[in-house]
Amino acid sequence: MHNLAIELHLKGLMVTGSDDEIYEPSASRLAKYELLPAVTGWFPEKITADLDAVILGMHARQDNPELARARELGIKVYSYPEYIFEQSQNKQRVVIAGSHGKTTITSMVLHVLKYNNRNFNYLVGAQIEGFDNMVRLSEDAPLIVIEGDEYFTSPIDPTPKFMHYQPHIALISGIAWDHFNVFPTWESYVKQFELLADSLPKAGAIIFDETDDMLDVIGQKERPDVTSTPYNVHPNKIVDGKTILITSEQGEVPVLVFGSHNMKNISGAREICERLGITDEGFYKAISSFKGASKRLELLGSSDSVNIYRDFAHAPSKVEATTTALKEQFPERSLVACAELHTFSSLNKAFLTQYRRKLKSADIAVVYYNPLTLEHKRLESLSEEDIRTAFKRDDLKVFTDSAELVSFLKSLTWEDANLLMMSSGTFGGLDLKKLADEILA
Repeated sequence: MHNLAIELHLKGLMVTGSDDEIYEPSASRLAKYELLPAVTGWFPEKITADLDAVILGMHARQDNPELARARELGIKVYSYPEYIFEQSQNKQRVVIAGSHGKTTITSMVLHVLKYNNRNFNYLVGAQIEGFDNMVRLSEDAPLIVIEGDEYFTSPIDPTPKFMHYQPHIALISGIAWDHFNVFPTWESYVKQFELLADSLPKAGAIIFDETDDMLDVIGQKERPDVTSTPYNVHPNKIVDGKTILITSEQGEVPVLVFGSHNMKNISGAREICERLGITDEGFYKAISSFKGASKRLELLGSSDSVNIYRDFAHAPSKVEATTTALKEQFPERSLVACAELHTFSSLNKAFLTQYRRKLKSADIAVVYYNPLTLEHKRLESLSEEDIRTAFKRDDLKVFTDSAELVSFLKSLTWEDANLLMMSSGTFGGLDLKKLADEILA
């Protein structure tokens, strides 16, 4: 939402906004453009008849007083995805969806398009090097690339966000049950992706990971006049901790990302770029300089024998993929993998068993959670034994205090070892860069 506010401000529109909590980096970025509200909270008096529209964020509640006032005055209320579609109706729309990998694939496509001097709009969920803002909406771009989320659209619209974009090209990177609070069964979760695939227009295209059993079913389903394109792990080799793509015409192409999941992501991005008219030469020249999206296997610090990474991984499939990738890239090094349980799904006792053996690639496995988060989300309390049982690992280290977690990590011998910190949260407010520097010191 804050990126959209900034983009509309830069386009010359008068933009104001409200929220009950504004976190970093949103607060600083809004302040830079003098868009940060003077005080937090909801003020229905701000909603007046001279407004052209209200854009409703996902985390406002149905009884929000500003929303009620907008409805009372008959002001047009858009959800975020409805507004993005409204601004891109005359563009070719590419939507990248999936339980995992969608941010990285979107980022790869944007990187390649920019490298090849293409004119395009975009919406992506992470900061990317070379892009100032995460939303771009211009009048003249013929194309928009959108990271499509399956989560509900707004408090008054339970439709998955990606259904509003009406894509011409859709990529689905994989399906692994998530958002337990919205999709209480596996079947209800999978159904959302099937609806996306079925919504493609004639002459549309679906691109999918053929190694995913459920996607194979969805992707191979007969749809009149819709092209179906599977992809797999890109051929590659690892030499001295560096990944090199193996191609038929461009030779060996060193890349800066690694892991089987990223090799799939590269293959998916290549299929999209090919449909957008990017040659293989143009793709591989660009992808070799792609450093990854923010917080996706992001290197926080390193020495000759230690690398320290952070990753946004929080869902079970992401935790497994990221941990496995790091162990395969550096098989001779010990791996300390720490995952924070922070989301509604990950902290729900009924869902927790989905993490079974997901940290099996780690030599030392650690889980952190904050009991206050459980209270805030009004969830049943968890014990250390609940978590060990769910992860199916008796030697699992469990922490509920971030200071104790830091003390434990600093007590380890750091030589020929890597550290991986995985969370969509903050590990109780830890400065991970500072932690990395202290461990390396």
